[in-house]
Amino acid sequence: MANQGAKITLYWLEKSRSQRICWLLEELGLEYSLKTFKRHPETMMAPPELKKIHPLGKSPVLTIETPNTAKPLVLAESAAIVEYLCDHFGGDKLVPRRYPDGQEGQIGAETEEWMRYRYFMHYAEGTLMPFLVMQLVMDSVKNAPVPFFIKPIPRLVASKVESAFLHRNVFANFDFLEERLQSAPDGGPFICGSQLTAADIMMSFPVIAAAMRIPLGDKYPRLAAYVQTLEKQEGYRRAVAKVEEIEGKFEASL
Repeated sequence: MANQGAKITLYWLEKSRSQRICWLLEELGLEYSLKTFKRHPETMMAPPELKKIHPLGKSPVLTIETPNTAKPLVLAESAAIVEYLCDHFGGDKLVPRRYPDGQEGQIGAETEEWMRYRYFMHYAEGTLMPFLVMQLVMDSVKNAPVPFFIKPIPRLVASKVESAFLHRNVFANFDFLEERLQSAPDGGPFICGSQLTAADIMMSFPVIAAAMRIPLGDKYPRLAAYVQTLEKQEGYRRAVAKVEEIEGKFEASL
């Protein structure tokens, strides 16, 4: 199947969700060009050049050129990119079987693997990532470059937000993921069962980034093992190596 005549370009930004798209492209065995960008060293914002590709100037952004299109197709948003690539290039890879034989199209007859796949494809960004990003913001508030006599104020505000709202939501999600991994079909080790799916690739960015900031091992052994399993996947390693070849290093963090 491979590229089917498509020319694919991934616009990759350091410390961003774009790394999981790089991994997906590797898992699908697709040829692609990788254009890398760095964040502003002080603001950590993406460079303005990305707005030439997509109006929001965010990453990941992926373009696809084919003989059938007058201009490149521009895709943004991780889940939208993942679903589009799996639809056109995935075949039977990375998406669990939806129905058992003889039950095709029946409401409620979907396999557990597929239902998990559909859920975690959207949970990664819809539920988990907002809390992790908020934690990053609170860390920035606590370490804001303000006069020393004012420093206790932003730290107090951030700590109140963490204790009253943020931490309990972060750890509630970790509790949930620990249980989901424990009850995964066929004993896992992936979130949908025994096989790697695109949902695992979607989950990779938040859980790997979280593991770098929060110790998981003692309280969340299955989640910690899941992170290690993802990092050991050949496609993940190839994606990291490709970035390192261009950038000289790779850092999986928010």
